[in-house]
Amino acid sequence: MGRWRDGRGQLGVEGGALVALEVATSYRARTRGLLGRDGVEGAILLSPAGSVHTFRMRFPIDVAYLDRRLRVIAVHTVPPNRLTAPRLRARHILEAEGGAMAGWGIRPGVQVRVRVNAQGDDT
Repeated sequence: MGRWRDGRGQLGVEGGALVALEVATSYRARTRGLLGRDGVEGAILLSPAGSVHTFRMRFPIDVAYLDRRLRVIAVHTVPPNRLTAPRLRARHILEAEGGAMAGWGIRPGVQVRVRVNAQGDDT
């Protein structure tokens, strides 16, 4: 797995779902995340990350914790103005609008892969 850069790509979910993906790897992009948005098309990948907050967010989000091999450790729906507890094995976090991940088949144990358009890196 190579190092990603901020950009766009696709998230592939074990079982077939393909989801539009925004990748946030720089400190600035990870800090901004979904703040100030009214929604999100697809998902955003924060890397590296072990926990998130939803302070000043306008909508609930699904949060999936991923290990270093991009296997889902846990998934939670988090309402606005909350802080999530860090997950020790989490290296990356996926965020999406609340309820979206269930429809994509994202649940603990599922493997995901990331394709970033700008670099063509596959993981």
